[in-house]
Amino acid sequence: MTFVVEQLVEAVLLSGSPGVVLPERLRTLVRGVLDFDCSQVRVVVLGGGTGLSTVVGGNSRLAGWPANPNLGLKQVFPSLDVVVCTTDDGGATGELLKQLPMIGIGDLRKLCLSMVEPASLRRRYDLDGGRAQALVRLLHGVFNHRFPRGTTSAGEVEDPLLAAPPSLREACPEPLRELLREVGTFVAPGGGGPLVEVGGQCLGNLLLTSAIFAETGGDFRSPPAMAAIRKGIDRITDAIGARPGRLHPATAAPGQLVFRYANGVELHGQSKSATSRRGVAVDRVYPEFYGVPEVPAEVLRMVREADLILLAPGSLYTSSIPTLQVPGIASAIRENRTALKVLGANLWVEKGETDIAHEDRGRGFRVSEILDAYERNVPGGRAGLFNVVLAANLQHLSGDVLRNYALEGKKPIYLDRRTVEAMDVEAVESTIFSVEHGRQSGFIHHDPKKFALAIRALLFAREHGRLGRTLASAGLEGGAPAAGAAGGTPAGGLGAGAAVAGHRAGPQPLCDYWAGITSTLGRKRFQPDGIREVLRDIAWRNRDIQARHFDLVAGARVVPAAEWKRNTEWDSVLGYYDPEDRCLRIHEQVLEDPNRLQGNLLVALGESLLGRYVQERSWARLEGAHGWGARRYEIRLLPPGERDCLLGDARLHEYLALARMVPHPEDRERYGITLNDGEGFLPPGLLFGLMYAWYLDNSCAAIMENEMAILHWPEATLIPSQAHEYRRKKALVAFFREAVFGHEVYPSRRTISED
Repeated sequence: MTFVVEQLVEAVLLSGSPGVVLPERLRTLVRGVLDFDCSQVRVVVLGGGTGLSTVVGGNSRLAGWPANPNLGLKQVFPSLDVVVCTTDDGGATGELLKQLPMIGIGDLRKLCLSMVEPASLRRRYDLDGGRAQALVRLLHGVFNHRFPRGTTSAGEVEDPLLAAPPSLREACPEPLRELLREVGTFVAPGGGGPLVEVGGQCLGNLLLTSAIFAETGGDFRSPPAMAAIRKGIDRITDAIGARPGRLHPATAAPGQLVFRYANGVELHGQSKSATSRRGVAVDRVYPEFYGVPEVPAEVLRMVREADLILLAPGSLYTSSIPTLQVPGIASAIRENRTALKVLGANLWVEKGETDIAHEDRGRGFRVSEILDAYERNVPGGRAGLFNVVLAANLQHLSGDVLRNYALEGKKPIYLDRRTVEAMDVEAVESTIFSVEHGRQSGFIHHDPKKFALAIRALLFAREHGRLGRTLASAGLEGGAPAAGAAGGTPAGGLGAGAAVAGHRAGPQPLCDYWAGITSTLGRKRFQPDGIREVLRDIAWRNRDIQARHFDLVAGARVVPAAEWKRNTEWDSVLGYYDPEDRCLRIHEQVLEDPNRLQGNLLVALGESLLGRYVQERSWARLEGAHGWGARRYEIRLLPPGERDCLLGDARLHEYLALARMVPHPEDRERYGITLNDGEGFLPPGLLFGLMYAWYLDNSCAAIMENEMAILHWPEATLIPSQAHEYRRKKALVAFFREAVFGHEVYPSRRTISED
């Protein structure tokens, strides 16, 4: 039974704790686990983010990490290989991606530092223990150093030791000092490498990037090949006391994530998962790569031959699943029929990813729903990917800890054991976090030492029996892992996620996107000029905005309150597009609030896509008894050849129908809508702008969130009139997804001007 294995794991984690007395039989088993020889166990860990680096070697971003870096899986398993997700595009990594065609480097940098071993530093540089410890603190300061946004130059790039306290600099051996200076100088002005703006950057990212591009032979305009990436990483890891050849990017192809939400909205960018509050669950996620994403044959062989394959805890949709969507990796895991395959479950739901369950939008994920996400998103489903899930035993959490997290809107991910085991996955629950740290700080995270011990105990249980059988009956005899225990065979064809799982070819690296937006906005007029920078930042945060979306925009200007002439009967939005001079106009009032400024700029930009398409507008009161209490709004379209509109003729007519405008039975260019007296509506131009802003970021168009809230509910729960409105708004979302933002049928894309 699984609970017997859980008893063993928990006993191992408690061994040595004051006041803990174990039965003799259990003490014997614990000694067996602690004496279990892991030196020849081939381990592959996959994932990304802080969760991965934490279980591998501790969270190297924490201030206290240098005091005890000998933690985690690296301490227990000498033969440890780590495969890292490469689609990170947030924070300092995003600043690099604006400038260079490359993979996301941030998670690789975290792992470089987390995998540092003081013993390796002592051997490599002939250091005593004290100086090696000081060197770890120095490396911690250098690799985690961040430059404030707006920084134009920094001596820390040319001499990275300046980022560490002066008292630690003497601990750096001269060969390492020279290497850091060489690598840093390469990306500094006049250094011969790619010139990088340091504002907002992390110094560790710059050093790793420099080492990679130094291996490209001077080609800084193309994404580095895997060979260059591996050489650059190995050069850094070897120099700082981590094991070279053990850190592997999942692919060398630059990419970004695409999120499809349950309401049909589809958006680019890892950061969107954290910032967008859709109110609906994530339906699918998949990477969009520039070029063909290939995994080195060595990495695939390593996965096929591993004794243990671990999917590390981490962000489900932005770290864990994307790694398995790189072609070849999931198949290699399934082909390994003898490895113990463990999924490390997260401790807490994560906003924007696991905070809304598919079956119940009022709660967060349970462990079984994590498994469902793999089924939906990985080609072939979850079959053969893992046979054990390791979850946290939340019974040991204090009420104070739960309260503190609840105040931040965080909830634990509970293990629904029966459902998980009905899915043919063993569920093992243990205290893989620091209870003492939780009591002291009020917060918890995975404890790297406990996590590694738990994995060691699972391997021991696997070696001396099988998970799911009592250890008492299994005995302590050795033996090879049972063949076929990997739990399932590769599914025939693709699994439930076949329609959208895998990858899609992207049009350009992110640095080219940034350059295109910068060039486009550089040709526009802005009053004041600072609006240009605001729009550029908006485009980066909302990379579904295309450069061509500015085609009908000549510029933007802020309008003083006294000059604001906009009719507020139907439109109280403080940003709009004027087709006469093709200018985005923004009320001066919104300058005081960055969020309102962003929202109104997005509305105005959205309106500009319709441009100049109306010849005349009119209101008419209906006469006679049949028109009692009603009035009519009508528009007449310009002839197709006279329009200034980014939508083609057929698409424009399609949109007007979705905007509730009714075509005249005899005049194709004439549309109208009949309204009750006192009833309001959204005119087509304003609706287009609001939908554009809402689609990109619903926090910037809160007024539309009320309009679109019906999509939060299943259609089957609605009455017929509501169901009709549900379908119209669902179709409106699909129109914007396909016609405006180019997400049509996988993998094809339709341009906005196509009919």
